Amino acid sequence: MSKKNIDKVSIFALGGVGEIGKNMYVVQYANDIVVIDSGLKFPEEDMLGIDIVIPDITYLTENRDKVRGILITHGHEDHIGGLPYILRTLNVPVYGTKLTLGLIEGKLKEANLLGETKRILINSDSEVQLGSMKATFFKTNHSIPDSVGVCLDTPEGLVVHTGDFKFDQTPVNDQYADLHKMAHLGSRGVLALLSDSTNAERPGYTGSERTVGVELEEVFRKAKQRVVVATFASNVHRIQQVINAAEATRRKMTVIGRSMVNVVNIASELGYLHIPDGMLIEPEEVNKLAADRVVILSTGSQGEPMSALTRMARANHRKVDILPGDTVVIAATPIPGNERYVGRTVDELFRIGANVIYGPGSVSGVHVSGHGSQEELKLMLNMMKPKYFIPIHGEYRMLRQHALLAESVGIDREDIFIVDIGDTVEIQGGIARRGPRVPCGNVLIDGLGVGDVGNIVLRDRKLLSQDGILVVVVTLSKQDGTIMSGPDIISRGFVYVRESEGLLDEANRIVSSTLNRLMTENVNEWASLKTHVKDALGRFLYEQTRRRPMILPIIMEV
Repeated sequence: MSKKNIDKVSIFALGGVGEIGKNMYVVQYANDIVVIDSGLKFPEEDMLGIDIVIPDITYLTENRDKVRGILITHGHEDHIGGLPYILRTLNVPVYGTKLTLGLIEGKLKEANLLGETKRILINSDSEVQLGSMKATFFKTNHSIPDSVGVCLDTPEGLVVHTGDFKFDQTPVNDQYADLHKMAHLGSRGVLALLSDSTNAERPGYTGSERTVGVELEEVFRKAKQRVVVATFASNVHRIQQVINAAEATRRKMTVIGRSMVNVVNIASELGYLHIPDGMLIEPEEVNKLAADRVVILSTGSQGEPMSALTRMARANHRKVDILPGDTVVIAATPIPGNERYVGRTVDELFRIGANVIYGPGSVSGVHVSGHGSQEELKLMLNMMKPKYFIPIHGEYRMLRQHALLAESVGIDREDIFIVDIGDTVEIQGGIARRGPRVPCGNVLIDGLGVGDVGNIVLRDRKLLSQDGILVVVVTLSKQDGTIMSGPDIISRGFVYVRESEGLLDEANRIVSSTLNRLMTENVNEWASLKTHVKDALGRFLYEQTRRRPMILPIIMEV
């Protein structure tokens, strides 16, 4: 490779742009690759049966000898959730702060990868040499403690990734954002800034987490019976606020939902949650205490069908029921696409007779975002003063809005790059341009299968879910090709068999006559027989029912 091709910085996303979730950003200089974050996202509605989605890391596995490490900005699922899958094929060191590594270690233990993964603890003062690049870090505010931004000192200049951030002047854990360090980076000169766009459409400032504590305590005081609070398991600040409000109103607390129990255990062990002695009780003890002395901290703020809150709302949770008069607080904003699930859960809670505090109108007090709004995004841009700007972490409209904010603070339009996953921005000699695309996409996780379900399988699942399946079984004679038994038609999800005997008898006759006609024409290749049966049967069924079930002919010879 000529020197001309080597000495350039290449920046691209393998996830996290044009979407919410599966954040993964890559900075490459010559033969050194640094990865920032390794997240997952939850499946969209048309991804039937899929559990989670992770980035396609083909480019990284093809260049595995160049990957110097994965830097993790904070411990949310959309930044660490892909690690157990990605480290199986790309075993490189993982760098993270204390709480972040604690949450990662819990995941790696479940995946039996803890022993073979090199984990390196960093803090906001750490310096890490990664080949020709040096990484330093700066503290940010977010809805989980120990969040950092990343600065990569490359031979071309500084590349800064903000991580998820807001500017909270009164953070609940007294971890203040390091404004001095950010401004210092700006004064040194930032070549390229990659900045969080989640709330780029929201004017003004994001409220302080501290205001939530006051509102929660008020809700707890007014509640005549039990209080159920559903939030993201990884929102450690919110969990601490619930603990504080429970302590102030002399309530005991139980934790339900596997991910919530895990995070509470890890965060309290590492000193990020302070739970008074004797406050925690087992779920079984809830019914033994007076209703106005109990708080239930639960998962399910997104209306997930199998989450603790949803099961309680449907009265099929093994240990805890929600009773008329209980207060349920949903302290989270629905992720785009989850609004319907949340609405369904809220409906079911109201049916039970619960008092539900949720949604934009009422949630203003019991939830604030962990991401900065427009004025904070402008502040970050003004402190960093980047030569080039790449908005990240958001759907396209958010990236577009963030680009407009950057223009409003004086960054030229041609120096702003709105990218899709796989698009590269190359900077050489201080000049940025779009480079070649790299392989990218979604890898679908279904049960234990990683990437073994693709578009064709999803298309089949969609077809099965819409019009069902017909299996046609026929046994032919090896000697003369006549039908010895069948055709037998087995239907699932297409029509109710008992009421459609006439239709299926006619389908039988069509299969028999098609096969007999082919035999007289000396057509005996199985592939051809199956195709003709599918075509003839498919045409007939569509004429009769306007449905297109999946047709599977099974032909045997004896």
